[in-house]
Amino acid sequence: MKSIIITLFLVFSMSNLSFGQDLVYKPVNPAFGGDTFNYQWLLSSAESQNKFTDERDSSRNERSDLERFTENLNSQLLNQISRTLFNEQFGEEGLTEGTFNFGTLFVEIFPSGEGLVINILDTSTGDQSQVIIPN
Repeated sequence: MKSIIITLFLVFSMSNLSFGQDLVYKPVNPAFGGDTFNYQWLLSSAESQNKFTDERDSSRNERSDLERFTENLNSQLLNQISRTLFNEQFGEEGLTEGTFNFGTLFVEIFPSGEGLVINILDTSTGDQSQVIIPN
């Protein structure tokens, strides 16, 4: 009798395993495969929690027309000066191979397999930059 009860118990307990279902994970964020309709909700939720403000935007709106005009004029003057220095250094034909000094800037121009390479070194700070102009 005990063996029948144990057998029935095992049979019924094993049959319950066949009624299980698969667990499937579906992400909420549309960037990770979630529903695209969640995008607006996630964005508005993130913006409502954001406590940071961009100080540059507020200062830009507070500047007067005269301050904006002065900044624009300074930018144009500096652009004209740099264009004049460029023409004096490189001439009308444009960039040529070699090394050049502009105050504390050391500029090296040479061709490579990728194109024309321009290395710029600020000798006062040690900052470097590289510009590659493709062929």
